[in-house]
Amino acid sequence: MYLAHVGVVGGGPWGLSLAAAAARAGTKALIQSRRDLSSALPAGVEQVANMEELAQRARLLVLAVPSETAAEVARQLGDHVDGRHLVVHAIRGLAGESLEPISRVVRRETPARRIGALSGPAMAEELRDGKPCALICGSQYPEVNAALLAAFASPSLRIYETGDLIGLEWASALVGCLAIGVGYAQAVGVSAGLVATFISRSVEEASRIAAAAGGQERTLLGLAGYGDLLASVAQEARPEVVVGRAFARGLSVEQATAEAKLRVEAIELIPRIMQWATTRGVRIPIFKGLAKGMLAGRTAEDLVRELMAQPVQKLS
Repeated sequence: MYLAHVGVVGGGPWGLSLAAAAARAGTKALIQSRRDLSSALPAGVEQVANMEELAQRARLLVLAVPSETAAEVARQLGDHVDGRHLVVHAIRGLAGESLEPISRVVRRETPARRIGALSGPAMAEELRDGKPCALICGSQYPEVNAALLAAFASPSLRIYETGDLIGLEWASALVGCLAIGVGYAQAVGVSAGLVATFISRSVEEASRIAAAAGGQERTLLGLAGYGDLLASVAQEARPEVVVGRAFARGLSVEQATAEAKLRVEAIELIPRIMQWATTRGVRIPIFKGLAKGMLAGRTAEDLVRELMAQPVQKLS
């Protein structure tokens, strides 16, 4: 039904891992990057010269670039795609101060209309090495989700799907932020019960934010929210968790980012989300704690005390 080619834009660890996962599923995987990837290409993956060639050879295109460059990359891609293309992003972030979902950036900058997103608890290393893991795809167009399943699903990669694209994009960004808190809590020796409390309250808070952004609250209660955040408890190498642990040791943002070895979108997102939610009257004590606590260098004792002092909420 779909062309047996998928094109990935972005030659970082995430882009290479997605291309590797597609190749492992039996899909012809193409990747476009300004860097020479000849020494880093996974088996079955071919680097193409430019976006024009990528768009000519693949109808399903996946953007795997930082959120800050998404608009520019989409604009460049827009010169070579049309309504036949399915354009998906795999970016754990939101664009600009307005926190625009990347799908809307793609829609604005390209003629493509069948747009989607890939997210979930899988890490780049798991995808690259073929370890059993899972991703979530989201689109308002069933054919986009179907194409992603056909291109990426394999015995080692399970793909779940949702029609709540906006909810999935916000869940991905919010969970990335909250995973910093998980790493921080683990590093300061918070009990398992308090970590569970943090996760439960965090997902409830994130669901309110996602609903205010136009997503569905229940999306955060599944793999895109709870599942992704629960996975971070055991993902010691997850960049956001690494950053959280670094903050717990008193390291600066620059030092924590250096330890993560990858760009962590959540560091810049946390204060922007706090401002966005506050102006819309959404109650966000967890995100305020992340923004005013970890990123501002407050002690672990202060943060735990603030968490415990929050008004008790009725369980729904």
